[in-house]
Amino acid sequence: MSFNAIPVLDISLAYNEETKPSFLDSLRNALLDVGFLYIKNTGIDDSLIQDVIAQGKSFFELPEEKKLEIQMKNQPSFLGYNKLGNEITAQKTDWREQIDLSTPHPLPNPNDPLYHNLLSPNQWPDPNVLPSFRPVYEAYILAMSTLSQNFTSLIAEALHLPSTSFDRFFDDDQQHKLKIVKYPDVASLPTSEQLQGVGPHKDSMLTSYLLQVPPHTGLQAQNLSGEWIGCPPKDGTLVVAIGQGLEALTHGVCKSTTHRVLSPQAGLGPRYSVPFFQGVSYDATFESVDIPPEILEMRDTRMKARGGRVDDVEFTFEKGRWGHLGEATLTNRVKSHPDVGEKWYPDILARVRAEQAANTQKEDEIKREEKGIVEEVARPSVIGRTTEITAH
Repeated sequence: MSFNAIPVLDISLAYNEETKPSFLDSLRNALLDVGFLYIKNTGIDDSLIQDVIAQGKSFFELPEEKKLEIQMKNQPSFLGYNKLGNEITAQKTDWREQIDLSTPHPLPNPNDPLYHNLLSPNQWPDPNVLPSFRPVYEAYILAMSTLSQNFTSLIAEALHLPSTSFDRFFDDDQQHKLKIVKYPDVASLPTSEQLQGVGPHKDSMLTSYLLQVPPHTGLQAQNLSGEWIGCPPKDGTLVVAIGQGLEALTHGVCKSTTHRVLSPQAGLGPRYSVPFFQGVSYDATFESVDIPPEILEMRDTRMKARGGRVDDVEFTFEKGRWGHLGEATLTNRVKSHPDVGEKWYPDILARVRAEQAANTQKEDEIKREEKGIVEEVARPSVIGRTTEITAH
């Protein structure tokens, strides 16, 4: 059966020997059946959470010219500020503004692979205007880096693997990323029909952790029947989404779930959120982990019981398509941020647009064929019409 609710797991149970086995059973079921879950009692100090929310809101209240001082297209790293309507998902505009940050890295060397441009320093808001912004977010990124590493170890244990099984996919100075996002309500958008806060997508790497600022809803996960299940804010929780990288590494055991955000209804005001994305080495190749047979059997049994999977999003990490994870990641970033692509990666952007045009043409041809079949079935035959006339 397909899921119709998002499970809530108490991560503190994982650190008690008596309750850990039950926690791992619940985590394993969430990974196999849903790929989306809430975690509570994360150990992140609530005062830090409140500072993160306050500083994020303060950033969006800055005059536009101050925000544009650190706009994303200034650098080839895809770090920095993106103004409203400047990102694309599923070939449609996302109606949100945001700033992307990451763990600190120096500029890459000239001889490094092109995708190492993703490893770069952050663009920070003017400290004279927001003096607390940088220290608050550096503290939060550090805390979330630790949480994500610990949670990935628990995922390994839930799959009957050693807790260190995924460690080889991380750099010593592993980059993790974070967005601070503002979704204006529909009344603030050019037309009331523009409801896509962010379109249907899957997160790329291993795991991501979403801090939702209450009370706004809008986040939805797509179950295996194609239905959209609401994921409203819950006090003291983070929403964990399993990424495509983890699905690939685990032979499809851990499900990467399609999700989206709808713009807030008119009059509700903006929705804020802070998603944290656990990174993986950009130099990693598309190898996988040896999953125990009993876990693979669980996967197969569930797939058979469900009888298929409805999925609106292309799987990015197909074996043989890319040499390194960084190549796939860079291409996805160009696809989402064509303004950065035009300035820094015109060849990649041209290839992306050619692929999109070819896919659109193929989809149109399929639709025309299907329409032709339907019309042919619906059209009465000449013999049938003649028979009817004669019968009168």
